[in-house]
Amino acid sequence: MLQLQQISLVQFRNYIQQQFSFTEKVVGVCGLNGSGKTNLLDAIYYLGFTKSYFSRNDGQNVHHGMAGLRLQGQFLLNDEPHEIVSILRENNRKEFSLNGEEYKKFSEHIGRFPCVMIAPDDISMIIGGSEERRKFVDTILSQIDRNYLQHLIEYNKVLQQRNSLLKQAADQGNINEELLSVFNEQLSKNGEWIYAQRLFFMESFLVLVGQFYARIAGKDDQVFIVYESDLQKGKMLDLLLASRQKDSVLQRTTIGIHKDDLLIKMGESNFKNDASQGQRKSLLFALKLAEWQTLKTKKGFSPILLLDDVFEKLDEKRMHNLLKWVCTDDDGQVFITDTHPARLKQQLKEVGAGFQLIEL
Repeated sequence: MLQLQQISLVQFRNYIQQQFSFTEKVVGVCGLNGSGKTNLLDAIYYLGFTKSYFSRNDGQNVHHGMAGLRLQGQFLLNDEPHEIVSILRENNRKEFSLNGEEYKKFSEHIGRFPCVMIAPDDISMIIGGSEERRKFVDTILSQIDRNYLQHLIEYNKVLQQRNSLLKQAADQGNINEELLSVFNEQLSKNGEWIYAQRLFFMESFLVLVGQFYARIAGKDDQVFIVYESDLQKGKMLDLLLASRQKDSVLQRTTIGIHKDDLLIKMGESNFKNDASQGQRKSLLFALKLAEWQTLKTKKGFSPILLLDDVFEKLDEKRMHNLLKWVCTDDDGQVFITDTHPARLKQQLKEVGAGFQLIEL
């Protein structure tokens, strides 16, 4: 079992210095908008992922007008105590340590203290571009298998190098064929490996998503998801060679696993065009809870579940189904934010969950 017992935040977002202790499996965090509910959940996520869920730039997490930040968390994992500390120095040097041992590579920490965040803007995963859906899949697989994360890092590095070469060739009027060949080989090797992992993962994961959707929605809306990849058409090296002219004109790599997507359908129609707000929210929760269940199965314990402002646009029946499952049918720790303390108390009492309520 994974449980966060205490967290301290120094100069993180709207917190100058604050400490929280968590005594229950279910923790409700209430307060008006702007009070720091989401920032508290993001700090927990940060300690699991070495970065914010919401901002790519670490500097954006520092309290306005100040320099540097510090996060410290006391965790229990299978009854063993662990301390995680993240420091962003005034010179923007970042340090991350577990039990006093500083990581040389932050990627080594990914997956050790897994957590799953569900936030309002995540709906872009349903209605937005393919990048959001790829990021979602990559986040799960990177927590399950460290090799996956290393292959992905290498793939993206080579992809950037190949794109730079294509742009340089357009400027200069000729290309280094030998270097292009090396990049093609490296990109193909990593791309084929990543594709195989994604393909195997999708077989069981997408079935799980369908089951969870029906459970949350309380009915079958004939929602299904299909994994799409260029590599379904052939070997990546062959595809790169075939797209050589197009890549040269557009000055970027136009095929590969960086173009993969999840096609979401409802019956015969495109889901994002025809689905209601409730259906979109149900699918988002189904995807995220399938992530949560998959990590639990692979890790042998439940990840920490972070539910940010989930009451908006989800009707009472769907909310009850969700909370009953994650708060009472499972032993994992759950953090839930809401602007209305009375509403949150009532919902948690109805599902019979013992809970702690923090009002900001």
